Amino acid sequence: MPRQVTAFSNPLVKLARSLRDKKHRRREGLFLAEGLRILTEARETGRLPELLFFSDSSHKLIAKLIEETEAAGGEAIETTSDILHKISGKDNPQTVIGVYRQFDTALEAIDRAAAPLWIVAQALRDPGNLGTILRTGDAVGAGGLILIDDCADPFSVEAVRASMGALFTQRIAAARWETFLPWLRSGPGQLIGTSLNATTDYQAARYAKPAFILVGNEQAGLPRAYEAECDVLVKLPMLGKADSLNAAVATAVMAYEVINQWRRA
Repeated sequence: MPRQVTAFSNPLVKLARSLRDKKHRRREGLFLAEGLRILTEARETGRLPELLFFSDSSHKLIAKLIEETEAAGGEAIETTSDILHKISGKDNPQTVIGVYRQFDTALEAIDRAAAPLWIVAQALRDPGNLGTILRTGDAVGAGGLILIDDCADPFSVEAVRASMGALFTQRIAAARWETFLPWLRSGPGQLIGTSLNATTDYQAARYAKPAFILVGNEQAGLPRAYEAECDVLVKLPMLGKADSLNAAVATAVMAYEVINQWRRA
């Protein structure tokens, strides 16, 4: 039976609100996800929140979330829209917010054979781009996203929102370049880099499975040393005045080119 919480000073409210801060997420090993769509997608992948805050249980999907969360040992908490606003920080908060345990992000947990396509992001700083890349990965059937060096936090509120639930369908790993490269070379995998320094058009190259699309930092792109390690280095044609695409957009263009080649074959 859900408990009712109406006080801002409640410890569970304070805990949930603190998860908007990376320091507290890291300390607690938890993160926030907001909205019925995202929480339902999480439930469909077998992931249920440890804490479920809601203001209206009349929707059948929310009732289902409450039932399954409690059955799995989590706690469902009925509260007010003001407290949901306090937790989310949004003026128009969602009617349901979940507190989830962070996933294992060890590179060794990735099974490259699980999917023909993987996305690798190096020093990606924008959580919106990170979430959008996760969403793209889901759309193209990628196995997941491998974060290299110092990237934005995939469990930030902004990244989770931008992923539109793909955070729960994509595997996520984090590693330094010097750890990732030996791992990649220990098995099959074509490393595909995108760079303005490349001379090969992205549609002229041929892509093999499993493919690892490597995208660089939004401003700096890939370091030259990282480009040198790529099996294929390609560029997207820039026909206007802009010298590059947004990192998430470029990733989507590349991912669809790779899978379209495979589809035609």
